[in-house]
Amino acid sequence: MLKVSKKEMIVGGSKTHYFISPLIMDNVSLQSCPATNPSMLNVHLVPHTHDDVGWLKTVDQYYYGDRNYIQHAGVQYILDSVIDQLQKDPARRFIYVETAFFYRWWRQQSQDTRRIVTQLVNEGRLEFINGGWCMSDEATTHYSAVIDQMTLGLRFLNDTFGECGRPLVAWHIDPFGHAREHASIFAQMGYDGFFFGRLDYQDKARRMKTKEMEMLWRASESLTPPLADLFTGVLPNGYNPPEGFCWDQSCNDAPIRDDPDLEDYNVDEIVQRFLNVSYNQAAFYKTNHIIMTMGSDFQYENANLWYKNMDKLIKYVNALQAKGSKVNVLYSTPSCYLQELNLANLTWPLKTDDFFPYADDAHDFWTGYFTSRPALKLYERLSNSRLQTCNQLEVLGGPKSTSGPFGEGDSDTMSKAMGVAQHHDAVSGTEKQHVAYDYARRLATGWAHCEVLVRNSLAVLSGSESPRVFCENLNISVCPLTESSQKVLYFSMNVYNPLGRTVSWPVRLPVNGSLYNVTDSNGKAVDSQVGNYVFMSFKHICNIYDMKSSSLLPLLSVRWFYVSINSKSILVYVFKFLKVNFDDTTGLLSSLTNLETNQTIRLTQNFYWYNASAGNNKESHQTSGAYIFRPNSSDPFVINKTAEIQTVTVSSTVQEVTQWFSPWVSQVVRLYEGHRELELEWTVGPVPIADGLGKEVITRLDTDIESSDYFYTDSNGREVLERRKDYRPTWDLKQTEPIAGNYYPINSRAYIKDDKHQLTVVTDRSQGASSIYNGSLEIMLHRRLLYDDFRGVGEPLSEPGEFFDGLVARGRLLLALTPPKMAADVHRPLAQGMVLQPLLSFQDGTPLANTKLEFSGLQAALPPAVHLLTLSQWDKDSVLIRLEHQYQAKESETHSQPVTKLFSTLEVLGASEMSLGANQWKEDMNRLQWNTGSQLFISLTFEQIITLNPMEIRTFLLRVRQL
Repeated sequence: MLKVSKKEMIVGGSKTHYFISPLIMDNVSLQSCPATNPSMLNVHLVPHTHDDVGWLKTVDQYYYGDRNYIQHAGVQYILDSVIDQLQKDPARRFIYVETAFFYRWWRQQSQDTRRIVTQLVNEGRLEFINGGWCMSDEATTHYSAVIDQMTLGLRFLNDTFGECGRPLVAWHIDPFGHAREHASIFAQMGYDGFFFGRLDYQDKARRMKTKEMEMLWRASESLTPPLADLFTGVLPNGYNPPEGFCWDQSCNDAPIRDDPDLEDYNVDEIVQRFLNVSYNQAAFYKTNHIIMTMGSDFQYENANLWYKNMDKLIKYVNALQAKGSKVNVLYSTPSCYLQELNLANLTWPLKTDDFFPYADDAHDFWTGYFTSRPALKLYERLSNSRLQTCNQLEVLGGPKSTSGPFGEGDSDTMSKAMGVAQHHDAVSGTEKQHVAYDYARRLATGWAHCEVLVRNSLAVLSGSESPRVFCENLNISVCPLTESSQKVLYFSMNVYNPLGRTVSWPVRLPVNGSLYNVTDSNGKAVDSQVGNYVFMSFKHICNIYDMKSSSLLPLLSVRWFYVSINSKSILVYVFKFLKVNFDDTTGLLSSLTNLETNQTIRLTQNFYWYNASAGNNKESHQTSGAYIFRPNSSDPFVINKTAEIQTVTVSSTVQEVTQWFSPWVSQVVRLYEGHRELELEWTVGPVPIADGLGKEVITRLDTDIESSDYFYTDSNGREVLERRKDYRPTWDLKQTEPIAGNYYPINSRAYIKDDKHQLTVVTDRSQGASSIYNGSLEIMLHRRLLYDDFRGVGEPLSEPGEFFDGLVARGRLLLALTPPKMAADVHRPLAQGMVLQPLLSFQDGTPLANTKLEFSGLQAALPPAVHLLTLSQWDKDSVLIRLEHQYQAKESETHSQPVTKLFSTLEVLGASEMSLGANQWKEDMNRLQWNTGSQLFISLTFEQIITLNPMEIRTFLLRVRQL
C-alpha cells in the first residue's frame, strides 16, 4: 500500500519535514515472492539480460540496435518486448540491471507505458538489481567513482519508483575478478547480498567440492561487523542458462515441442534432462534452493521465445510432482532466492580476502586488462577529479554556476559520462577501439559542460567575469596562453584545490621565454625555475616553468598567481627530505635515502618488456590480448642496460634528471623542495612491433628490502590487502603462470616492506603490479599486442597514436621511503592528492582591481584522517556530502574531530544521515542478518557531532541556504 514517508530534520532545536522523494513505498519485492515448497528442491528461474554499456558497439549503437553486423543487439527492443510479455502472465518475473539504458528508454515512453511499468515494479514482477548506472569493473575503478555511478543510478530509480525501485541485491555477473572494496561499498549501501558469475577455475572447483559456492564476505578489516559483511553467491553457470535450455533468438537449443501428435515430441526428454541438471547443480549448494540464470548477453529482444518455453518448462516439470517428483520450478528473482537462503538459518563460510587474480584455465589469467589502454585509464582518472571539482564549485558558486555569465553549464553530463566509463568494458580497456574513442568523447563532452559551470562559479567567487581558459594539453607541454606570454608580459593562473586540506602542489607550464617572476595573490614572490626539457624521442625542447606552491593552496580553495617576465637568477638549493643517487656507469638510479629517518635502500629502476604469447606455445594456444596477460617467458627483455643522462637541472624548487633509454622510452626523475616523495615521469611509446613481437612493458624497482615474497596492493584505492607470491589464502594454488598468475590490480598504490623499510609506489591510474623477486616491485605501464585473446573483443590491443604509429603513454609514479609504522601518513595523502588534483585556469594579464583573489569553502581544515569524499548539489535547497575516515584501523591512531559548520558560503539548516548510496535514510536500513558461527553485535546511533571510525564513510543530506 502506498504511503508517504517524511524525514524529520533538526533545525535549531525545532523540527522540519523534508522529503527524500515524492512517493515512498514499502519494498514489496520480497512480499511478492512466489511460494516455494520446503519439502522439495526449489529451482528459481531468473529471467535476465546482460546489456553491456558499450563493448563491441558504443552505448548508442547498443541501445538503438545499430551496426548489427558487429553484434546483433538492441536494448530498446529488449525492454519493449519484456514489458509486453510480463503483462501476459502475473507469474512471470524479470530483472534489469543497467540504469543507463533503462533511464534512456524510460524517457521515451508514453504515460500509459510508464503506468504499466510502475505497476510491474510495485508488484515485484519487474525488479531492479544492482541499480548503478552500469555494472562497473572491479579491478580498475576507483572507489569514489564507483560510489558516484551507483548513486546516480539509485537516485533515478528512487525518484521514479520509490521504495519498490530500490535494489536489494548487487549483481556483478560479468566483471573479471572481484574486489573486496566493492563488497564493502555494497554492504554500506544497504544491499542484502551479492551474486557474481566469474570465479577462478581452481577456486570454483574447490568450492563446488566443499559446498562453499555461497558465503559471507567480510569485506573490511576495519569496519565493525556486520557493517561490511555481505552474503555472496557464485552463480553456477556464469550468467548463462544451463546447457540445452537457451531459448533466445540468438540460441540454437530445441524449443519444447509439446504436441503429443508430433513425431519429434520432446517434453519427456527435456523434463528429464532438466531434472538431471537441477540435481547435479544442487549437489554443490547447501540448501534446497538453487538459482538458474535464464538469459545472457543482450537476450530477450523477442521475449516471447523465452517466456513461452519457460512457461512450458515450469508446467511440465511441476506436473511430475503428482507422480512423486521432488523438484519445484518457479519464476523468481535474486532477492527472492536470497530470502530463502536467509530463512534456511544455516551457518555460512567466511571470506576475508578478494577474488583476484581471475583465471578461467591453467594459462588464461585475466590480468592484462589491469593495464590495457593506459591513456584511457588516465583520462578517466583525471575526469573523476574534474567531476569532483565541478560538483564542489556548483555548490560553492550557487545558482549562477549553472546559469551565469558564461552560459548554461551542468554537472549531469559529466556524471553520466563518468558513470558509463566505470563499465567493466570501459575503463578496463577491454572494448573495441572505436568504442574506446566513444568513451573518451563522452568524457570530453562532459567536461565541456562542466567547464562552463566552473567558469561561472569562479566568476561568482572572484567577482570577475574576465575570460578564463583551461589548458587541456599540458600533458604534452602545450598551452597557447602561457607560451605567448612574452607578448602580453603578464598572465595569471587560478588554482582550485578540491581537497579539504592544504596541499603543496608543483605546477609545470610551457613558456616561451627563459626568465620569469612569479608572485602569489598577496604579492609575495614564489620560487620558480625555467629549464629545458627533452620531450622524449621527439627531441623537442620545451621551456618548463616550475612553481612550488607549498602551503599556498588552502582547503577547498581558489588562489591566484601572477607570472611575468623578469631577469632574476636562480640559486641552487639542497633539499632536506630525500637524497637520490645515480650510478655513474649505467645512469640508473642506485639508491634512495630518507634524510629525516636516516634510512637508505639500494634502489635500481629500469624498463623491460615481456614478449606476449602468440598462441604457439605447446602448453596452450592462449594469446595475450586486451583481457589476458600471458608472456611466453618468465624473463623479460631489458630495454637498455644503461640510461643516457640527457639533462640535469638543479634549482631552488626542483632537481631533475632526464634519462633516455631508447627511442620509445624515456623518463624524468624529479625531487621537489619540501616534498617527501620522488617523482618518476615515464614516457613509453609508440611500442615497436616491426619485429613481429607483441610487448608488455613494465618498470621494475629492485631493492635490498627483505620482502620475503610478500607485497601489498590497494583495493579500489582504499583498503590495502596483503599479497604473497604463488599463494592464495582460500585454496592450495597450483601455479601454472609464474608471472601473470602473480599480477594484481592497483588503483593508487602498492608497496613492499621489511621490519625497517617500506617502499611505496603511488600511481596516477589503475595498473597491474607484482613482486616476482624478493625486494622487487614491478608495474606494467603499457601494452601493444598483435593478436586477439579470444574473449569476444575480436581485435588485437594495438592502439593507434595521433601523431605516430602507435600510442604514446605518459604517466607518473611517486616513490616514498619510510619506516613501515610511518608509511600510511605519507602514502595515503599522496594517493588522495593524485586522485583529486588542483584545477588550473588562466587569464591574460592581472586580475581587475575588484577581483577577490582568495576564497576558501571551508572555515577550517578537516582533521588529517578525514577526507571530503563528496560535495554535490542534490536539489535546489539541499546538498549531498560524504565524509570518510581514510585510514585503516591498524594504520594510524589519528581520530576524526567533531565537524560543525563547514561551508563559508552556505548556512546549514538541517542534516540527516543516509545510506552510502543516498537512496535510504540511515535509520531505515534493515539488512538481512547471517550466521557465521559467532555472535556479533553493533549499535548505530546518529549524533549531531560527527564521529568517523577507521574506514567509515558517512553520508548526509544537508538542507542549506546560500549566504
